[in-house]
Amino acid sequence: MPKRYTITTALPYTNGPIHIGHLAGVYVPADIYARYLRLTGNDVLLIGGSDEHGVPITIKAKNEGVTPQDIVDKYHAIIKKSFEDFGITYDNYSRTSAPIHHDTASEFFKTLDAKGEFIEETSEQLYDAEANQFLADRFVIGTCPKCGNEESYGDQCENCGTSHNATDLINPKSAITGNVPTLKQTKHWFLPLDKHEAFLKEWILEGHKKDWKSNVYGQCKSWIDDGLRPRAVTRDLDWGIPVPAEGGEGKVLYVWFDAPIGYISSTKEWAKREGKDWEPYWKDKETKLVHFIGKDNIVFHCIIFPAMLKAEGSFILPDNVPANEFLNLEGNKLSTSKNWAVWLHEYLEEFPGQQDVLRYALNANAPETKDNDFTWKDFQARNNNELVAIFGNFINRVVVLTNKYYEGVVPTPADFTDVDTETLAAIKAYPDVIASSIERYRFREAGQELMNLARLGNKYLADAEPWKMIKVDEARTKTIMYVALQIASALATLSEPFLPFTSTKLKGILKVSSSNSGQENRIENTWNQINTKDVLLPAGHKIGEAELLFSKIEDKTIQFQLDKLEASKKANEIANAKTEPQKETITFEDFTKLDIRVGTILEAEKMPKTKKLLKLKVDTGIDTRTIVSGIAESFTAEEVVGKRVTVLVNLAPRALRGVESQGMILMTETPDGKLVFVNPDDASVSNGLQVS
Repeated sequence: MPKRYTITTALPYTNGPIHIGHLAGVYVPADIYARYLRLTGNDVLLIGGSDEHGVPITIKAKNEGVTPQDIVDKYHAIIKKSFEDFGITYDNYSRTSAPIHHDTASEFFKTLDAKGEFIEETSEQLYDAEANQFLADRFVIGTCPKCGNEESYGDQCENCGTSHNATDLINPKSAITGNVPTLKQTKHWFLPLDKHEAFLKEWILEGHKKDWKSNVYGQCKSWIDDGLRPRAVTRDLDWGIPVPAEGGEGKVLYVWFDAPIGYISSTKEWAKREGKDWEPYWKDKETKLVHFIGKDNIVFHCIIFPAMLKAEGSFILPDNVPANEFLNLEGNKLSTSKNWAVWLHEYLEEFPGQQDVLRYALNANAPETKDNDFTWKDFQARNNNELVAIFGNFINRVVVLTNKYYEGVVPTPADFTDVDTETLAAIKAYPDVIASSIERYRFREAGQELMNLARLGNKYLADAEPWKMIKVDEARTKTIMYVALQIASALATLSEPFLPFTSTKLKGILKVSSSNSGQENRIENTWNQINTKDVLLPAGHKIGEAELLFSKIEDKTIQFQLDKLEASKKANEIANAKTEPQKETITFEDFTKLDIRVGTILEAEKMPKTKKLLKLKVDTGIDTRTIVSGIAESFTAEEVVGKRVTVLVNLAPRALRGVESQGMILMTETPDGKLVFVNPDDASVSNGLQVS
């Protein structure tokens, strides 16, 4: 019996584009789930939108010298178009700066306030006197009280995922000025989570112990076991939704109060546009609400938002919150600020028409139970060894041979062998097998089951060898091609959640549809019919010409992406290189004690059993001496011979690996980390002259 589903995806901050970590953790699995549910006849609403009120947005705006509105307008447009081009089938993609969202969030706050669900409390919060601003969330950085990460934000530690208050940080510093903040009194509204602790304990710990993912359940249990405390739902900021209450001047709703309400306002926006009623999707107990998020958002979707919904009283609660872990990139953590990412909008430009390759690679390596790593080599292998060699190869052979032998017309089969019968029976099993994995949120497993159907097709053709059989038994060949075409037709429908662009192309080739589309000369094969219909492609049905579904990705294409990442990494290091602060002040007399001379390196050799040390003989103009220098990782012995150098000659001798070093070669480091000599530029300057 068809059901109603409301599916939400985490609202991305509009302080940057979408990258593959977002896709693998949230958007690809959500789209697979929504597409599958639609194919099986359910009433599905997939809701998303941009989160435009976070502190990272205001920080980026300050850094770029523009307004927060400029930032959110820019990135909302990029994100929305990227999702559309990538095939994420949102029924509505909204934004939290929209008037309908401001109205919805304000009304939600006022409803809870009128019911007495908030605590108004004056407390001391971190304050930056120089910036004349309270330091909410990411305006403050300090040491995480749980894991010791020294770069934790005021609202959450990205290292351990713990959510906390800014005042919990150890050694906090302002992200605006770098100053140590003071404490200043301010009034805020708090949601007393402790009031809802008994309900949350029963609803989560008893009601969802078996059906929620272990990482989700475990994090919720840890929070509840530690004891829930009131959580502020307002902030002292000038960017966001103004607090709609007396005394709320100069304050806005906390982003994690207003953002999940964005799911509701986006639904309202959709309903108004489509002329529908939004309430059944949020207030009918027969509706199944599912949140797709990353693991860093678990507490907000499983504890804070449900407490808000429960306090309001008329909304349903989430049935499941299948949060994923994190995806890393080439062994390092994905980072927007460090530009260590594969950006979706850039991928779509550089790999035109290959959306499904990325969808498949991300799903095949999805971080469902643990953090996983995306590498370009694995991406290439998934495409070449699976999509091209298995799926694409099977379809191409079937379509090419059908056109070659029968002018594209499905042949009438002769008698079926046991292998034929077993193969046809196996096809019917796949819809339920794949559905079972999807409904348990095991999308990686479901994708591999789809590929197993393509493997079945390849093995069937390889064993039957119709290209040989056509020469000796035409009737048998017809049966083989008929069976192979049934597999191809099943793949056309079952691949739609995972490879939607490929599915559309394959349906066009086979002249089939996975819904009652009414398209002329199309055979309808819905998901639910594959395991009940005896014939998916009937004899006499004419298919189209062959088209390549996938193409091989060459090594040079992958190397380009690796080089691009490396260049991005170096550019970020240069951009973020910090000039060392001035050292302790010295007197003129201290400086005059330094005897710095111009010299020339006469000989050089690598110090045995060391990585960094070169043993140099240097003509200082006053003598020839041995100096050991830690430059071997930047220069070979051969290339430094003859170099003019600047030498500190009156440094006390020091033994290094058994060799007495009688001075120091002066070096400096470029912003990209390269060592260079501090050289006298004038060739007329002779050895021994003092540098002053």
